[in-house]
This record gives sequence, structure tokens and C-alpha cells, in this order.
Amino acid sequence: MIPVNSVLQVGHFPEVMQAEIHKRLSPTLHPDPEAPAPAGQFQTILIRSNTKLPEALIKQMPAIRLVATCGVGYDNLPLSYLKEKGIKATNTPGVLNDAVCELAIGMLFGLLRRIPQAQAFVKNREWSKAPFPITTTLAGKRVGIVGMGRIGQDLAKRLEPFKVNIAYTGPSRKDVSYDFYPNIVELASICDVLFLACPATPETDKLINAQVLEALGPNSFLINIARGSVVDEDALLVALQQKKIAGAALDVFENEPNPHLDFLNIDNVLLTPHIGSATLETRQLMTNLAIDNLEAFYNQQPLLTEVKN
Repeated sequence: MIPVNSVLQVGHFPEVMQAEIHKRLSPTLHPDPEAPAPAGQFQTILIRSNTKLPEALIKQMPAIRLVATCGVGYDNLPLSYLKEKGIKATNTPGVLNDAVCELAIGMLFGLLRRIPQAQAFVKNREWSKAPFPITTTLAGKRVGIVGMGRIGQDLAKRLEPFKVNIAYTGPSRKDVSYDFYPNIVELASICDVLFLACPATPETDKLINAQVLEALGPNSFLINIARGSVVDEDALLVALQQKKIAGAALDVFENEPNPHLDFLNIDNVLLTPHIGSATLETRQLMTNLAIDNLEAFYNQQPLLTEVKN
């Protein structure tokens, strides 16, 4: 049982998530993370992974012992400070794999077969004037995945039936049958499509730089379902504008919800507004897993999905 007035909900939650929260607990709402902390003896914080949790806010609440974030990413949390103060953190891995991988596959075909452009071509009555340009097939292509974690492995399994060759890179070799490349530039150099499915960490910050994009080459595509910080967006814009790569599909950006305006004026990019986990079913599962972690904390049981920082 979660005590009333012991949970501080920071930031805004979509209606479907808020409904699940109100079914199971009665949090104190704190919509603006930058505002002073409300009065109360809060022990836990509930937050979404797209909301930055300021260290300054936590400092105002010395009783906080746990931060539960809805989302697989936890780069929104001040992990060093949490560790210093012995404050635990949880995330919601696993439950969003299906939705993220489904979007990734959709973006892949939208990009290769130029589906958004094809629809506009028909709606704008251009079809009667000329045939639609020939596009690219996936079968027989070499697909690279940066980050062979839960999402990377699920994505690879979904790609197998499309008759592709799969390779990957990451901090270490995984127990999978795909070819492993310890160097991302080498992986990029042999790929027709490169998926980004790695976490946002200091090690992955701007991992996709001009050198990687140069190695990817003018006939290859980049798809980012990870975090915007993984890509050097200035280098990507140059690569897209100068056709150094064939195209990119981006669900995440450095500055959300206001991505670089130059992305809006390029014809070889497909953009979506960070909707990887944005399905009704997934958001309900994420919310309930976050609350399950809160319940485990208050019942003095092991946390289900603790972030090991």
C-alpha cells in the first residue's frame, strides 16, 4: 500500500497514463520541475523519462529515497547525485520493446520506399503527370544495429524474415548469432541501413559523427530510435544536405519538441515526434511497472527494475 501524500508526481503525464496513476495511488502533482517543491514529506518521485529532473528539486526534499521513471531511458535523472545520496532509481525496460520495434520497422519502410512522399504524390494528383520515382528494397541488404540490448535484440529478430544480413556494435559481444564489430566506423562502412538503439550515456554522446556518416556512404540510411544526443545533428544535417548518406529517419532529437529547423526543409529525411512507445497499451504497461516499483519500495521488497548507476 502506497501512503497518501508520499509520492510527488513531477511533470505532465498523458491522459492514458494519468488514468492508470489515479487508479492505484494519489500523488501530489508538481507539473513544473523548475518550480519550488511543494510542502510535504515525500519519499518518492514519479516522473516520465522525457522530463528532466533537476537536482535542485530533489535537494529541497531530503526524505526522497526513490525516483521511479516511466520509460526505458534514465538520462533525465541526476544519477551521480542520486548515488551520492543513496537514492534508488527505477525505469521501465522491456514493456516498450514491441512498440519501439514496430515504429522502427515502419520508419525503415517509410524511408526506403518513400511512403510519405508516395501518398503526397497521389494526393497532389502528380501520378497522372509522371510515374513515382523508383525506390529501394530491403531484401538482401546489410543492416547494422548500434546497441544490442533488449530493444536491439528484439529489433534484430523482427528484421530476420526480411532476408537481411545483420551485424551490430556495442560495448561488448552479446550471445547472439549476428556479426559483431567493436568499431562503429567499421560497422557503418559495411551497412546499407544503420539503426541506433543504444542508451544515452557519456560514451554514446554524439557517437554518430561526421566520420561515421562518411563511412556509411551515399547509398545508406540512418534510423534513430535511441536518443537525440547519440547523433551529432550538425554533422547529420551536412550529410543529408550534401547527400553524403541516402537518408535518415529520426524519432528523437537533441532539442525536443523543437528540433533543428533545417530538418524540416530536407527531402531525404523522415521525422516523427518521439512516438516510439506512444501506444495506448505500452503507456499503460509502462505506468503500471513504474507504480509496481513504488509499491515494492513501500512494502520493503526488492525493486523490479532498478537502475544500477
